[in-house]
Amino acid sequence: MTGPRPRAEALLLDFDGVVCHHDPARSAIVEERYALAPGTVFATMMEWARYLPAVTGRTTRAEWLDGVAEALADRVGDVDRARALVRELDLYRGELDPLVLALVREVRAAGLPVALISNATAELADDLAAFGIAGDFDAVVNSSVVGVHKPTVEFFQIACEAVGVPPRHCLVVDDTDRNVRGARVAGLSAYRYEPPDDLRYVRAALGL
Repeated sequence: MTGPRPRAEALLLDFDGVVCHHDPARSAIVEERYALAPGTVFATMMEWARYLPAVTGRTTRAEWLDGVAEALADRVGDVDRARALVRELDLYRGELDPLVLALVREVRAAGLPVALISNATAELADDLAAFGIAGDFDAVVNSSVVGVHKPTVEFFQIACEAVGVPPRHCLVVDDTDRNVRGARVAGLSAYRYEPPDDLRYVRAALGL
């Protein structure tokens, strides 16, 4: 019989969906102009065969988005029109979650490391700089840089090594069930984040 999990000594946060949120209504307004149902572009972007190479560094973000445009070309008229649609939507990078950022700063002030762990393209570093939060994390583990993605065990091992804390003492906060389950398989604690959330559980797990 196993006992209670030890107190978490490091916080590993997903970017899109936890630190940064995208308002689907903004994309829906653009999609409506192209006679597409809301969420069509996002669903096309996330098709696994197209998404995986982009977030493991095997294709560039530009190549990924161009593939999305080609997939949508027949639905919006032609490929140039589809590229214009995808470019317009890509300009919107989302909004930061002030409650999550406050938690990040509180955790680091308590002397515990915080890492950003993300399935992302190489442009993640530019996004963090544009948001002004590049210095808010002790480590950034980007799937397109390390070559493996969430929810693989290898990805979470790299994330733990990045903060120098064993898996059993790391807490992952992610908005995707699949990633939460993967983190647990890899031996980490994991919490499914769904706003609005006061993050009380996360603070308790970290002993704050």
